[in-house]
Amino acid sequence: TGSGVARTAGSDPRGRLPGVRRRDWSGLVNVVWYVRVALAVLVRPWLWLAAIRQVGRLAGRGWWRRPPFLPLPASSYAAFRATTQYGDPAAVPSVDDVLVWLDWSRRFPG
Repeated sequence: TGSGVARTAGSDPRGRLPGVRRRDWSGLVNVVWYVRVALAVLVRPWLWLAAIRQVGRLAGRGWWRRPPFLPLPASSYAAFRATTQYGDPAAVPSVDDVLVWLDWSRRFPG
């Protein structure tokens, strides 16, 4: 292609990775995704403390002063992590990826 980027058969012309969903950056919280993650953690009591600890660590500064008034990660941090894990700043992690990460953070709390 004229952009100098090699494309493989079946690749998305917009450069998206196959199987990776994109985050909606319209400012609305993806409630369904958060509910799915919360339910997955709720049925795994061994992850509760790790989840609470990570929510506290990742919450954006001053989250209580900005809608939606939830301890969500800063959008710049979420975009950075999505880029480093999936190669796409708008990728949404799967629930399984979140559970694996919480289990890892539980075993290595440092």
